[in-house]
Amino acid sequence: MRRVMVVLATVLLVSGCAPVATPDASSSPASPTASSASPTPTPTPTATAAPEPAATTEPAAAPAPATAAPQQPSTAGVDIDSAASLQVLVNKRRPLVPADYQPVLVPVSIAQDGDEAVRPEVDAALAQMSAAMQADIGEGIHVFSSYRGYARQTQLYNGYVAQYGQAQADTTSARPGHSEHQTGLSVDLMGTGGACRLDVCFGGTAAGRWIAEHAWEHGFIVRYPDGLQGITGYHFEPWHVRFVGAEVATAMHEQGIATFEEYAGTGNAPDYG
Repeated sequence: MRRVMVVLATVLLVSGCAPVATPDASSSPASPTASSASPTPTPTPTATAAPEPAATTEPAAAPAPATAAPQQPSTAGVDIDSAASLQVLVNKRRPLVPADYQPVLVPVSIAQDGDEAVRPEVDAALAQMSAAMQADIGEGIHVFSSYRGYARQTQLYNGYVAQYGQAQADTTSARPGHSEHQTGLSVDLMGTGGACRLDVCFGGTAAGRWIAEHAWEHGFIVRYPDGLQGITGYHFEPWHVRFVGAEVATAMHEQGIATFEEYAGTGNAPDYG
């Protein structure tokens, strides 16, 4: 019997099979296999971690400024349509409404012959401008033409047409209802020295140069500048100034705008449309 068992053990060792151990009742239970359901473990309390600080969002870089468009004049709040407005725009394309409009007038305090009239705001500004020019160059201002009503403008215009023909008359005189003089806001002036009255040479006198440079400071513009007949409809008249008020005159000066048409953005008025 002992010999048989030795032989059997030898056979098992040769075949590579190990004898199966019989579990012992006193042994600890075997660990569950992967296929066995594991009990849900009791969670172990852990310390609550402090919240991470929110990432600081860097402000977005400001977009690069676009190339500025050419500055357009602002006419917000400027009434260029009403006949009674201090900024009414009258030219060959824009007649007064009504055509026979007549403003409230006062005598011109610096008139050449005392028989001139303008709107009250204009007379006050003219007196201040004359005093300023007198202080600067020793010469003041005389007004020799101011308000002209519809009937008077009709008479003057018809006389120019009879003398020069309508085409020529239209370059120097306004048709009735289209004249700035009828607004009570425009005047023809000269220096108290009297040089170059009603002549383009006035632009080269000390008084004419001062007016061109300083009129805006008193609310006036030279209404028909040199070389801009295609915009205004009239030849150069350095003696003809128009009151538009300090705000508009300053804006035109600062923006380098030469004509009221360009400031108002109404387009050119070279002839009667």
